[in-house]
Amino acid sequence: MPKPTRRSPKRAGDTALLAAVMVALPTPAPAQTVMALPDQTSTIRLSNRDINHVVCEGGEIEDVRFSAEKAIAVEKARSDAWIKFLVKEIDELGAVTRSYVTTPSEFFVSCNGAIYTLYAEPSDIPAQTVTLAPGRPQRAKANADLLGPLVEEERAVSISLAMLQDRLPASFAAVAPASGTIALPALPGIELTERRRVAVEGAELSASEYLVSPAASVTLDERNFLDRSLGTNIFAVTLDRLVLKAGETARLVVIRRGEAQ
Repeated sequence: MPKPTRRSPKRAGDTALLAAVMVALPTPAPAQTVMALPDQTSTIRLSNRDINHVVCEGGEIEDVRFSAEKAIAVEKARSDAWIKFLVKEIDELGAVTRSYVTTPSEFFVSCNGAIYTLYAEPSDIPAQTVTLAPGRPQRAKANADLLGPLVEEERAVSISLAMLQDRLPASFAAVAPASGTIALPALPGIELTERRRVAVEGAELSASEYLVSPAASVTLDERNFLDRSLGTNIFAVTLDRLVLKAGETARLVVIRRGEAQ
């Protein structure tokens, strides 16, 4: 078991030291991204040379706790925090030796009202970006806040626009789309491919985006897509275009009641 941790006290030199390290370091290699979820321990590797970035997805970082005795500098601002394992330098008769941290440390990060436990292993790797992804309770609350004031028809419009504009909220949970193509009896000569699927937790809804490809020129009718092959409990379908020529593709959004389809 890791030793109990406590909040690092505010030290006057921490900010200046971290700023000096940022200036002194050469331009780092592009950061790698890892993801962490709340209410569980995420074992991750962080750079023991470069400055690591922690991002609270869809909210702010309220606090970062870690062991004060370790050679670590942490700064935070709104949705971001930066973690630097401090390098120890020893000058012996002009010969400078650098010692890099290798001992794991535990960080407790408060983000969106949830606690993320990061068990970090300092390693000789490029800077890392750690994304604190919302868990189901956080996603459900965010979706309730976003869609709760809307009537059902307005929810359908909001979700459809978010998918067609490629601006999905972080609170929409990605679900693996179905593989292969789909053919509907009412639409001969037309193939559908599911591009992506999301569950809107807290609103009891799910949605899929399909690519619609005709073999010949066609004028589409959205009512023809109210088909059980695209899921049960469909209550809204939206096409971004109705008239297609052979070789062209339309985008179709299907919204269903129920998160799991």
